[in-house]
Order: sequence, then C-alpha cells, then structure tokens
Amino acid sequence: MAFKSEHVETNCIHPLASKAGDPKTGAVNVPIYLSSTYHQESFDELGDFDYSRSGNPTRLALEQTIAKLEGGERGFAFASGMSAIASAFMLVSAGDHVIISRDVYGGTYRFITGILTKFNIGYSFVDMTNLSEIAAAIQPNTNVIYIETPSNPCLNITDIEGVVKLAKENNCLTFLDNTFMTPLYQRPLRLGVDVVLHSATKFLSGHSDIIAGLAVTKSTDLGEKLAFVQNTFGAILGAEDSYRLLQGIKTLGARVNQSSAAAEKIACYLQEHPLIEEVFYPGLNTHPGHSVHLRQTKGHGAVLSFRLPNRALTKAFVENIEVPVFAVSLGAVESILSYPATMSHAAMPKEEREKRGITDGLLRLSVGLEHVDDLIADMDQALTTAAVVGSQAIVK
Repeated sequence: MAFKSEHVETNCIHPLASKAGDPKTGAVNVPIYLSSTYHQESFDELGDFDYSRSGNPTRLALEQTIAKLEGGERGFAFASGMSAIASAFMLVSAGDHVIISRDVYGGTYRFITGILTKFNIGYSFVDMTNLSEIAAAIQPNTNVIYIETPSNPCLNITDIEGVVKLAKENNCLTFLDNTFMTPLYQRPLRLGVDVVLHSATKFLSGHSDIIAGLAVTKSTDLGEKLAFVQNTFGAILGAEDSYRLLQGIKTLGARVNQSSAAAEKIACYLQEHPLIEEVFYPGLNTHPGHSVHLRQTKGHGAVLSFRLPNRALTKAFVENIEVPVFAVSLGAVESILSYPATMSHAAMPKEEREKRGITDGLLRLSVGLEHVDDLIADMDQALTTAAVVGSQAIVK
C-alpha cells in the first residue's frame, strides 16, 4: 500500500503518487513543457492536452499539488492572485449579492467596487469578526461570503466555521483568501469553505520572482465551473512560472516556520516599545482574535502590522531601517516592510482606509529569513532615530 502523509511539509516535496516529478523518466523535477499545442494521435478523440490555455503538463502538476495540499478536489493556477480572485467571482451571476471582509486587500476592494458592480452584482463590506453583523448583512440574493483571515493589513481573525455555518443556512458559497497562512497553517476546506484562494506570489513562491495565483475547490462541481471560467478567460500561469512555483512550494515548511518564529519575537519586542501604539499579530495573547485563531490554525504566520503615532515618525522610521526592503508584496525570503496607505491599499479612499484602521502610521512587516536578532536590532535603531526626529519636530 502506498505511503500517505498527513503532514504538509512532506506533501510539499512529494505531493503526487510518484516520488519523481516525471513518472516517464524518473526526473526529480517536473519538466517545463514549453509548448502551446500538442499533436493528436486520433482523428476522433483528443488527448489529455490539446492547447496550453486549456491545459499544460507543468501547470497540471502544480494544480494537482495545491489541490492535495489544501485537501480539495481541483486546483487551478492563474496569472496572478487577482486573476484567481476575479475568476472565482465569475461564479456569481447578475443580480446576486456578495459579502466581503471589511478590511480586505486593496486589490480585492478595487475589483469589488470598480468591476463587479458593472455586472449588476451588489456587495456589502462587513466586520467579519462579528458573526451577528454577517448574519444581518445576508440578503435573499446573497451568493458568496468572502473571507480574509488573518485580514490584510490589520490581521483581524474570522471564525471560519461560524461563517460557514451561516453560509450553509442561507445557501451561500464561502471563498477564503489563505495567502497569509498557506495550507501549512490553515486548511479552510476542512472547515467547510468552498473555494480557497492564494496570491501564490507570496509565501508559496517565497522568492519575489514570479506573479501567480492559485485556487482550490472543495467539490468537483465547483471545480468544473471554475475550469470553464479559467479556460474562457485564459488568465493562466505559464509553464516556466508554474515550475518555479513548484520549486518554491518545496521549501514552504522550512521558510514559513522560521519566519513565523521570528515574527512572534518581533511582535513581542514591538509590543513593549514605547513608540509603538499598537501591534497586530494573532500570535499575541492580547490579540482579540487569538483564541479563535488558535482553534483553526497550526501557526501564527510571518506577517504583522504595527502603528506609529503619525506619518512623520513613520516616514523617519522607514527612511532609517536598513535590513528589510521597503516594497509592496510579502512572503519572501527577504523581509519586506510596506506602507499600506500608499501600497497595498492605495486603491481605497482615505476615509475608507481609516474606517478599517489603515492609518498614516500603520506599517506592515513580512518577516523573512534574516536572523531575528539582526531584524530587532535594526528596528530598534530605526525607532530610536525616529523618536529623535519626532522630538525635534515638537521643539520646532
């Protein structure tokens, strides 16, 4: 009997039945099939592959891998995280209504408010930490409840099973963006979610070298519907990027476990620093969603956010920190410091950002693989310098 592992770390490296990436040759790595079309042996019946928009062997290996890691029926690889999200929303119809986490990623907010409405689809942003608010927002035509947990960038926690229960009672689908946790720490399909989504650019890739999105459906029926959307829109991931993503996934366990351990230490350090007003990290027992998070995950993740008193201090801190790169995105081997107000959530109007706690003093840190002592020492010197700048501004 073939050995089967329940451990994500093992399945990241050996996701399919064969140890080898290519059962025909025994090659450890899945080959990169750089072909747009495929010769057909039969006049009457097409083979498994005919045109690479519809299917490519390298992309298929990736799609099977993410389906196994998430415990779903079908996986799909898209050209970006947003193309995966947008394609999933094509499962709703004109006249439907969707409910979305209030503090959702800015790109998702832009799609919901700027594109989905053109198809006569209504929406409501709600506080997903409050099940009563979600229940009150459900309408007779609500078709999808869209979850981000932890949310981006304030890392609020949604009770996944609680939302799924509400959804099933009201005949709604549930979509969940699992980018921050990855299947290493959170398995939403096991908790009843219908579609899991990833910006695979982030932790699953881990090296800031590709743009990719992934989706996994819980059921075969939903899989068939999403396959139709993917093939119709054609927002597919290319063979070379599929290969690179497969390579990134192999080291997911080692990377995310180390980065998450460092993130927890940094969160504790920041929580004690007098210049920091608030730290957002579900691994802290002071986090309002800590107990729910513990119940539905196996780890706390490598992303945290923290708030400085004002924009001037935040600017001084960013300009003096040296180890993390100051950039958009997250989930890489290098630590990435981001300013949500002008980066991930620039698509949101200022008043909408501030309603969600995305102030001019908020920073998001994705912890990489640098030594945690170096990261803390660097943050300490940058905060010390920022405090001096702030004092000088007050004197003036």
